[in-house]
Parts: sequence; structure tokens; C-alpha cells
Amino acid sequence: MQQQPEEPVLSFDVTEADFEAAVLEPSMQVPVLLDCWAPWCGPCKSLGPVLEKLVQAYGGRFLLAKLNTDEAPQISAALRIRSIPLVVLFIGGRPVDQFTGALPEGQIRAFLDKHLPAGAPEAAEGVTVDALREQAAQASDHETALDLLSQALSIEPEHPAANLDMAEHLIALGAFDQARGLLDTLPADAGPRHSQLLARIALAANQPPGDAAALAARIQANPRDFEARFQLAAIQAWTGDFDAAFEQLLDVVMRDRAEGKPDREKARLQLIAWFEACPDPAAVSKGRRYLGMYLN
Repeated sequence: MQQQPEEPVLSFDVTEADFEAAVLEPSMQVPVLLDCWAPWCGPCKSLGPVLEKLVQAYGGRFLLAKLNTDEAPQISAALRIRSIPLVVLFIGGRPVDQFTGALPEGQIRAFLDKHLPAGAPEAAEGVTVDALREQAAQASDHETALDLLSQALSIEPEHPAANLDMAEHLIALGAFDQARGLLDTLPADAGPRHSQLLARIALAANQPPGDAAALAARIQANPRDFEARFQLAAIQAWTGDFDAAFEQLLDVVMRDRAEGKPDREKARLQLIAWFEACPDPAAVSKGRRYLGMYLN
């Protein structure tokens, strides 16, 4: 007799020990609704069955995680829970919306429909991963883009480009750990954009020391102050001004005439590393072109 495939688990209990693995990490690919309840809470007992009904009705477009707040004081404090039931929606590893109290089913559906694709993903007319990615690319803020990309990943959780899009927006928001966690779920050969995003995280996570204005003054007084150029370039790259950072190091390559040209080589190696991290193809193309000219 042929074995029937197992039904996907759409609702589950969560604790402080597995909160990251059960709520934050899955929310990178599909929205997770966190139901914060307690055994003594009367409204929680009436809300729970409604949420269970809805998670089944929505057919995998979100997951339902249930947290006993009496057994999770640290998470309760982190979420600043003042009253329960509290229901929090996580998308892209972050809480994006919430409501309190035992709302009626219709209001909860309206709450969910603000963040989820209209209709079942496989049947929603016109709702495709590519269409949602395009909307995310045109979004006015990163939070909106993450919401749209989460909808895209609820349709195709392993879509490589959509996952990379989400990681890029997380990096822009400074959520480096979440972005790295998402990138770590992708295969190592996911392409140059994957390695570029990892390089950007490594760069952004280490703020360089120094005062940009003071370093610029040193360079103006002595254009061959290579130490100041390296320090200023590091600050500029960390802030995302790769064009300016490349100019500083290209100046070092051009000006170093010392025996063995140690600063030229140091600048060349740093440029190659930053070419991989830079998200601006035009800046990289220009930097590579001038580096080739100065080395010849």
C-alpha cells in the first residue's frame, strides 16, 4: 500500500529555547504568527481555536507559533508584553504588526490580508514571485520590500533570487545576523551576488576607527600620506561610498614609488576585496579600469 505524504505542520508550540529556530528563521521564508497566551487567560482560550482554524484555512501562507508567556519571561520582556492575548506577525525575522485581545475572525482575516498575498499562492491570479520581486524593487522603504518578498517566498520558499533580495534589504536595515542566517540557508555556489552580500556583511559589521574630516585634512596637506588614505578609504567603504574609497586607494596605487611598492600592493589587494562587496556595478567597472591603467 502506497504511503500517504505527511501533512505539513502549520501550527506548533514554541519555547524560549527554540524561538529563533522555530519563529525567526522560518519567518525569512513564510510569515509566522506568534500567539502569546497563558493557561489562566480566558480570552486566550477563545482566540486559540480561531487562529488554528485560520492557519488551516490559509493553507500554508503563514505559520502559527504558540508561546506560553508564563514559561517565556525573556521573550515576554523583549516583546514588551503588557496584556494577553497578544498576537505578533513576524516577517523577515522581524515583528511587523500585532494586535491584542480576542478579535473576531473577520478582523483577524483583515489583519492577515494586509500582509499576505490575496488568495492562495498557487491560485492567485497575477501573483507571481517575479511580480512581487519587481514590486519590492520599486518599494519606497525596506520594510515594505521585505513584506512583499516574504509573500514571494511563501509562493516559492527556495527561490534563490528572492532570498538574495531579502538578504539585501536586511543588510540595508542593519540586520546583519538575520541576513547572514538567510544567506547560510542557500547553497555555497549560489552565484556572485551571494558572495557579494556576504562580503558586504563582513565589511559593515566592523566599523573602522578614525575621523573622516581629520584624515581628509591630512591628505590635503600631504597627498602621499598613505596611512591616512587607507583609513579614510575604510571609513568611506563602511558607509557605502565605494566610489570615494576606490579613489583613495587608486591614488595610492598611482603614487607609490617605494622600493617593492608595498603600499601599492596593499591597495591593490584591498581594491579587489571591495570590488566584490560593492553593489554599484558602474563604480566597480570604473575602479577596475583605472586599476588596470595604473598597474601597467
